[in-house]
Amino acid sequence: MSLTRNIARILGPALIAIAVTEAINLDAFAGNPAPEVYLDGTVLFIAGLAIVQAHNIWTRGRSVLVTLTGWVCTVAGLYRMAAPQAPQLGSGPAADTVFALMLAAGATLTWQGYGPQPKGAPDARG
Repeated sequence: MSLTRNIARILGPALIAIAVTEAINLDAFAGNPAPEVYLDGTVLFIAGLAIVQAHNIWTRGRSVLVTLTGWVCTVAGLYRMAAPQAPQLGSGPAADTVFALMLAAGATLTWQGYGPQPKGAPDARG
């Protein structure tokens, strides 16, 4: 099984879960203190950096989504660490768009990870 497929199996369902639960609980995030925003940024930054270190591939079609997600997490995490007191995304069209994009990326990555194996691709299942 390819590295892209392995990472997509983790990243896809995680993005779906994060998008759905954050959309449902958006009011709970209003007024988060700066230390919580900073901690969230730290976790995002480390997760994104781990993905980028393992998978910084920009040339192979569908695998670019894994790399792009890693870079978005890295940059978003760094922003939240650098500016934890900056206004956070509130409810409205912008939040809906972000959650829809996360859900679409998560669904695509889940399909990429758990969907049919491309023809000619190595299969580690034996």
